[in-house]
Amino acid sequence: MSKHYTEDHEYAFIEGDIATIGVSNHAQDQLGDVVFVELPEVGKVCEKGDEIAVVESVKAASEVYTAVAGEVIEVNSVLEDAPQTVNEGAETVGWFIKIKITNPSDVEGLMDEAAYTAFVAE
Repeated sequence: MSKHYTEDHEYAFIEGDIATIGVSNHAQDQLGDVVFVELPEVGKVCEKGDEIAVVESVKAASEVYTAVAGEVIEVNSVLEDAPQTVNEGAETVGWFIKIKITNPSDVEGLMDEAAYTAFVAE
């Protein structure tokens, strides 16, 4: 598995041609207590940068964008009843969607974990 991040604080954990997408730990920390997550339908096809979810916290509502193009093959339905799962483990149990990647070169424009850590520190 390889970990990649966007400047909008989403992650894409890549395993083969499947990307698990969610918001980074830094993003959930900035959001505060997550109270609602709206996820797309399985089967939705999206381009890199498309809005794929909405996350609402006590502080704000934010759009979540996909880091890679593809088709949504799974959503984390736990988030519908327990949105706080994002706070409990944004980069583990709090993932949003799994997407079948249609354009593997999308990954090339993403930051690796070290670059993202440096980006957040700025």
